[in-house]
Amino acid sequence: MKLKKEMITHEMDGSQIMVSTDQNVFSGIVTSNKSAAFIIEQLKTDTTAEKIKQAMFEKYDAPYEVISADVDDVLKKLRAHGIIEE
Repeated sequence: MKLKKEMITHEMDGSQIMVSTDQNVFSGIVTSNKSAAFIIEQLKTDTTAEKIKQAMFEKYDAPYEVISADVDDVLKKLRAHGIIEE
């Protein structure tokens, strides 16, 4: 899975914003906190949920169960908006 090519991201004022270059893919702006931004950055190349979870576990000092739930939640929201290619 990966972020659709129509999505572009930009870091601004300590957070990340994401917009689509094609309103048929997504119309609006997504703002992300630091952990969601990390997940989105991982999705810029083809990956899996497990790889994202492992990368977050290696970067952040948090229990794997918490990281796993956070990744699953962010991916669910991105899928609901049609932002991810499976």
